[in-house]
Amino acid sequence: MLVKTVNFNDFLEEFENYGRENQFSYEGFKALFDYLEEISEDLREHIELDVLAICCDFTEYSSLEEFVDDYRHIEGINSIEDIAYYTTVIPINNQSFIIQNF
Repeated sequence: MLVKTVNFNDFLEEFENYGRENQFSYEGFKALFDYLEEISEDLREHIELDVLAICCDFTEYSSLEEFVDDYRHIEGINSIEDIAYYTTVIPINNQSFIIQNF
């Protein structure tokens, strides 16, 4: 197996190559890259850069209200901490965040 280490610019370029450059905000891409890099280090395993899988597995939300619109079948979501009970939450800034879809 061959493994290639990518930096943040390579990461962005791969999304551009797949026509997915608008999948996340710039800040979202940065937060997601940092998250995946941290997971790889914690697990001491390489993570395959699969753009399409990442696009299917993660969604960026600009607000809690936007998330609640998509997941209205789940009651009692009043904070990002409530979402973290169900899935991984990657904070971006005071309002925006990425979740691992569930």
